[in-house]
Amino acid sequence: MTEKALRLGTRRSKLAMAQSGQVADAVSQVTGRPVELVEITTYGDVSREHLAQIGGTGVFVAALREALLRGEVDFAVHSLKDLPTAPHEGLVVAAVPEREDPRDVVVARDARKLTDLPRGARIGTGAPRRMAQLNAYARTHGLEFETVPIRGNVDTRIGYVRSGELDAVVLAAAGLNRVGRIDEVTDFLSVDTVLPAPGQGALAIECAADNADLIAALAELDDPFTRVAVTAERSLLAALEAGCSAPVGALADLLADGQTVKEMRLRGVVGTTDGSTLVQLSTTGPVPQTHDAALALGRELATEMLAQGAAGLMGERAH
Repeated sequence: MTEKALRLGTRRSKLAMAQSGQVADAVSQVTGRPVELVEITTYGDVSREHLAQIGGTGVFVAALREALLRGEVDFAVHSLKDLPTAPHEGLVVAAVPEREDPRDVVVARDARKLTDLPRGARIGTGAPRRMAQLNAYARTHGLEFETVPIRGNVDTRIGYVRSGELDAVVLAAAGLNRVGRIDEVTDFLSVDTVLPAPGQGALAIECAADNADLIAALAELDDPFTRVAVTAERSLLAALEAGCSAPVGALADLLADGQTVKEMRLRGVVGTTDGSTLVQLSTTGPVPQTHDAALALGRELATEMLAQGAAGLMGERAH
């Protein structure tokens, strides 16, 4: 007799379906059980308001978590950058698989790079974090462009460029990779230019905290290095008391000497959306060996950033 299929809760967007499909295949391999996708519509998917106004990116997660708690699905896959930083009672992140490319990318008309865009170019993005850093970069490099707030899926956003409404849009490399459209990228932005959102490029596989068998099976998909990195990034975000819509960027990367990972560097940035003020700091230390050590690394850098004036920038919201 074949074992009952595991039910994976996913948002309906093309990107969510693509990344959930990839996780479903991996879970099937480690459990030997079939996995079926259960599509769930979230408030964030149907609302046309800007994310900053409807409560940040947690709006994509709530419906999936409710389905988990009601037992309608066995586990759910989230983009980690959408997940609120506070833990959720009754649920546990059983696995954080190896991270995709965390960078932001540009899709521009005429295959242009960011620095080749015409003066006054209109660049679309839904993230105050990207606006703050792009506008700061423009100020320091003598570029002139206008950041325009947009929403919508990958097709919609790239469509604004194809139709000529915008000169360029900024998206996450990981999302384009997962939907097979990475060849449309015209410029990969160095993390020195734009630090990604905390957790960008990583997925979180969440299930009920009392489902010990499933937790043990999903744990096989966990990548310990990705987990400590995103834990440090999200700890920084939480300590800055930043809603998901706040203009915070963070990236923890592992510094290797040949094949041996020696240290972890955590970088953080917060700024006003016009780019006039940025607080950008980094810290480097031993790779955290525990969850608590990763949390502490994020909190320490946040404390330094707050001392440099980050708190005054956190009230900024996209208008």
